Amino acid sequence: MKIRKDDQVLVISGKDKGRKAKVITVFPKRNRIMVEGINLRKKHVKPKKSGEKGQIVEVPGSFDVSDVKLICPKCEKPTRIGYKKEGKKKYRICKKCGQEI
Repeated sequence: MKIRKDDQVLVISGKDKGRKAKVITVFPKRNRIMVEGINLRKKHVKPKKSGEKGQIVEVPGSFDVSDVKLICPKCEKPTRIGYKKEGKKKYRICKKCGQEI
């Protein structure tokens, strides 16, 4: 998977289209990600102790990785990701500016 945890991404489709945020969790086997403040779902939480009230909490839901583009930290533009090999090391590179991510 080309997108990793803590990457800055731009949402390119769905109800949150055009928003920028940070990746919280990555699910490589399911090809899905969770992004901070994007695709929020309402979860009904039961009271834990007696006398406490139940509440509705907003939690981020996962969505497909193809719905986002990585924002290059060097050129600050949404871009595709390529790979470059130097010896035994493999680096992600920005397709727009060619810099290492």
